[in-house]
Amino acid sequence: MGSEIPKQYLSLLGQPMIAHTLRVFVDAPEIDRAYVVLSPGDEWWRGYDWSGFSPKLTPLFVGGRTRAESVGNGLQVLAAELAADDWVLVHDAARPCLTHALLLRMLETLQDDAVGGLLAVPVADTLKLGDASNKVVRTQSRDFLWQAQTPQMFRFALLHRALTAAGGAPTDEAQAVEAQGLAPRLVPSDNRNFKVTYPDDLELAALVLAARRE
Repeated sequence: MGSEIPKQYLSLLGQPMIAHTLRVFVDAPEIDRAYVVLSPGDEWWRGYDWSGFSPKLTPLFVGGRTRAESVGNGLQVLAAELAADDWVLVHDAARPCLTHALLLRMLETLQDDAVGGLLAVPVADTLKLGDASNKVVRTQSRDFLWQAQTPQMFRFALLHRALTAAGGAPTDEAQAVEAQGLAPRLVPSDNRNFKVTYPDDLELAALVLAARRE
């Protein structure tokens, strides 16, 4: 993002981006508790007032070097208070445009699923495989290809076991579950639930959120 401020704390409509992300979960009656896994040395969190986010919200200063390690550390902390079959949803702090409607679609679709799953959108663009010099090697078929999003939703024991077995390598929770020989379900999402990665994405997120307020 080219900023000295950690991405999740960049200003978005007058609030840190992570505040918009968290609001969907703390306001959803279907969600019992919300935890934020933060770096042990995160001083930015304490600079904001989170009192309006209800007692549901708890910070956990146990973040690791990778996404998988951070989620695994968070689950380890919660092991004493979660049952094996409790559902756990993992969401990117940098996806501030998730809606309650999408969250509800995921919960309703996966509530009886034996494995769990994730929000995702079918790939719509033509895909090109390139080489080290940015030359096209071939056109990739986009049939059956989906772009993974979050939340990703799995039972506590399954997710904890999958992440422990996978170590720090998986780029998302579904990949760790797949390594257990299981097939997570793809829940259709939409492109507005995008991950803020570049400066222009922050401007787009502001437009999406502002339009919802009108």
